[in-house]
Amino acid sequence: MVGSSHEAMHRIFQDHPRLFSRVSEVLGIGFAPPTSVTVLPTDVTETRPLERRLDTLLKLETQDDEPLLLAVEAQGSKDPDKPASWAYYASYLLTKYRLQPMLLVVCQDPAIAEWAACPVAFGPPQWPLLILRPLVAGPHNMPVLTDPAEVREDLALATLSAITHAKNPAIEAILKAMTVALRDEPEALANPIIELVAQGLGRNPAADIWRKLVAVDLSFYKSPLSQEIREEGRVEGRVEGREEGRQEGLVKGETRRAARDVLQVLEVRGIGIPDAVRERVLRCDDPDTLSRWLGRAVIAPTAEDIFAED
Repeated sequence: MVGSSHEAMHRIFQDHPRLFSRVSEVLGIGFAPPTSVTVLPTDVTETRPLERRLDTLLKLETQDDEPLLLAVEAQGSKDPDKPASWAYYASYLLTKYRLQPMLLVVCQDPAIAEWAACPVAFGPPQWPLLILRPLVAGPHNMPVLTDPAEVREDLALATLSAITHAKNPAIEAILKAMTVALRDEPEALANPIIELVAQGLGRNPAADIWRKLVAVDLSFYKSPLSQEIREEGRVEGRVEGREEGRQEGLVKGETRRAARDVLQVLEVRGIGIPDAVRERVLRCDDPDTLSRWLGRAVIAPTAEDIFAED
């Protein structure tokens, strides 16, 4: 699995090409939903040995308007050379395809988004020859979706929103809403989204939150990420079993993983776990008891309450 958030910020438009019409609607600009979409080659290299390559290039066709070329660029830093490259892309695409180009820049940082949104004029100041003005989607204008019902309405937009808000303090609530909504979706739809979100969050702390939520809320899915998490858990469980088994006589195998699941649910919910509770859970070797505790951990107001009825 590619771990680059850059890749996810533009690849989502390849996987969900009609997302652009929803993004443009959020940005207050009306582009009709496409009736057909063609993914085009991203190579815009000239005949001389200078390679130029777009992130994503789509041809969008609608019932009402002329076909539109949509170039999507994921931008992770302020690059003073980028506006000139973008202007070249626009001119090249217009010349090659004879269709009007549109540039959408996707960012995760508000400062970078603000920089990318600034119009850039080319030519003398008294008569600018060309003004570059890309559309920008980022944390400053993408919706913060913390309601699973809103997520279900448009999973593609919700995925882009989660990626662009990777550094938002509300990211845990955003990701929680994503996992709740994905529980009701078929694996064929949920698995690619799980991977896109993981990829888009990159190395931000939110990536660890997502991994825990996937392990707890979406453990029944068999996406590459969930399989990776489970394999890590098996390896970690074997290592910890060897180290802690000699000291505390902790159980191994399935009961060990079940005990870890109980503690992980409490941790994801932000519930403090006293040492006495942690020790009791880890020492338990009864699968039925651990199953009851796991069910209570989802709703228990305190860690001690998982033992309330025992």
